[in-house]
Amino acid sequence: MKKYNEETLSCSFCKLSQKEVKFLVEGDEVFICDKCVKKANKIIDAGLQKNKKSPDFNNLKPLQIKNLLDEYIVGQDSAKKSVSVAVYNHYKRLQNFVSDDVEIEKSNILLVGPTGTGKTLIAKTLSKILNVPFAIADATVLTEAGYVGEDVDNILVRLFQSANFDPERTQQGIIYIDEIDKIGRKSGNPSITRDVSGEGVQQSLLKILEGTKANIPPKGGRKHPEQPLVTIDTTNILFICGGAFQGLEGIIEKRLSGGTMGFNQEIKTKVDDSHLFSCTSSDDLQKYGFIPELIGRLPVIASLEELDKTALRAVLTRPKNALIKQYKKLFKIENIDLDFTEEAVEGIINLAKERKTGARALKSILEECMLEIMFEAPSIKGLASCTITDEVIQKASKPIYKKFKKTA
Repeated sequence: MKKYNEETLSCSFCKLSQKEVKFLVEGDEVFICDKCVKKANKIIDAGLQKNKKSPDFNNLKPLQIKNLLDEYIVGQDSAKKSVSVAVYNHYKRLQNFVSDDVEIEKSNILLVGPTGTGKTLIAKTLSKILNVPFAIADATVLTEAGYVGEDVDNILVRLFQSANFDPERTQQGIIYIDEIDKIGRKSGNPSITRDVSGEGVQQSLLKILEGTKANIPPKGGRKHPEQPLVTIDTTNILFICGGAFQGLEGIIEKRLSGGTMGFNQEIKTKVDDSHLFSCTSSDDLQKYGFIPELIGRLPVIASLEELDKTALRAVLTRPKNALIKQYKKLFKIENIDLDFTEEAVEGIINLAKERKTGARALKSILEECMLEIMFEAPSIKGLASCTITDEVIQKASKPIYKKFKKTA
């Protein structure tokens, strides 16, 4: 190897001396510093992304997407099918884009259903199985531009960050807007004053849902004149909105039952309460407080049903990330076998039904019951197994502990 004078060594690209950088990498009579290596990596990454003509979403068919959703989400077949078809068609449309007279428009989705039925979980699971930029936003913090809170454009900032600050990939992503029902108008009549957390936000969402070129601050926050902005075209971004829509059941039931009085009242077929959301119409959403323009930009309405006892049991035990499996794994790390009796599982389900918060009730019940056990079990020497009975769920007794047998 040729010897060099270390005092005069410098980077062949930026000409910085060895003393001005962290280190120099030697090549064939050339040197490159750590700073230039980082710059080169960024240039290569940018080039690779630029050459990517279409998004890669693992080339999954609708049936495959639904099967993957089935591994994590119990029931809700109708909603999962709607989401699977919409996602597949969205990216099929992008990958096979041909400029002709027929222009295929995107179909944004509205997920309607009680709390704890899996709306947010569907969105989170999609972000795992699809190799595309994905962002989840909360509609409750959104306000009209100029008011305290987050601007609607900040939804795009989250997707931009998820796409590793690449505008092209951002424009092919998916955004899930949670708690969309919270921005309903406070009254059925159009507002003559500012409704900064309701109708005003709906008006602000219209353009980005349909397609517009929005200028966003790369790091989020408020825009100011001297700040550099990034232009994002939302035409090809798929929006999935979800909400519990508390009180919508009453509007649907009133419409289905006729809502008239007197002897000549027309008797219509009564729909089971758990299936009311499947009858949601555009008129129902308008009466709930949504402006017609926003409803029109969410053409696909997918309903989720309230979880019955069978579904709650499946949530506890069946999915890959089932709650009981999670606790068993936690105890397995401590070399302790955790078991739940059949009566204990039934007790958890009964308590969850009473709370009426769906799958979320299961988690809170388990946390309450397991708190003391998780506190003391790791400190019990030689503990081999822990059995949870119905009495433990009812907080009437302690679990059954078994220790390793002592060998002579």
